[in-house]
Amino acid sequence: MSKKLLVDYIAFKITPQLIAESIKNNNGKLIVKGVLQRANAKNQNGRIYSKEILDRELKKYLQLIKERRALGELDHPDSSVVNLQNVSHLVLEAHWEGDDIVGTIEILDTPSGRILKSLIEANVLLGISSRGLGSVNEVDEDTVEVAEDFDLIAWDFVSNPSTHGAFMKPVKINESINADINSKMVCRNNVECLIRDIIIDLESN
Repeated sequence: MSKKLLVDYIAFKITPQLIAESIKNNNGKLIVKGVLQRANAKNQNGRIYSKEILDRELKKYLQLIKERRALGELDHPDSSVVNLQNVSHLVLEAHWEGDDIVGTIEILDTPSGRILKSLIEANVLLGISSRGLGSVNEVDEDTVEVAEDFDLIAWDFVSNPSTHGAFMKPVKINESINADINSKMVCRNNVECLIRDIIIDLESN
């Protein structure tokens, strides 16, 4: 069975007060914490990840965290590699809490990271979404189980998560685009309009 790109999502909610506290207590950095992945539960894509498979992949991923290479992007690319040009955040730690993988994430001061931070500050509903390569086995008409060949690539921030309850909150821890082209960008929803406006603002500064 051939592998394909598998993406799955969990959303997070925060408040302006928590954002302000996180930035104040982390030397200006925005750091969020929440559920990254859930085992043994069907997500919005109809997929189930066994805890055994996720635990194996988490143990591998912890080495990336240790080396500060656990990077993620803003929105899922159609790629099996993390593109440094689009990196928005760094996973600082991850651990099990029951059947949930919970992690702490630093929003980076990169172009994509600044857009992500602006979206969070604007109280846009976002989420964490896993990206990996693997195949699936059908359980029933509406459900598939991720197979043993799954390889976790990254956790990205997206606007439509698939894992129920993957909302994150801030925590305390002691390419250039022409503005004229931007002004003609068509946005299909509020998130795209906000991203467009943020890009224009960044390019004008």
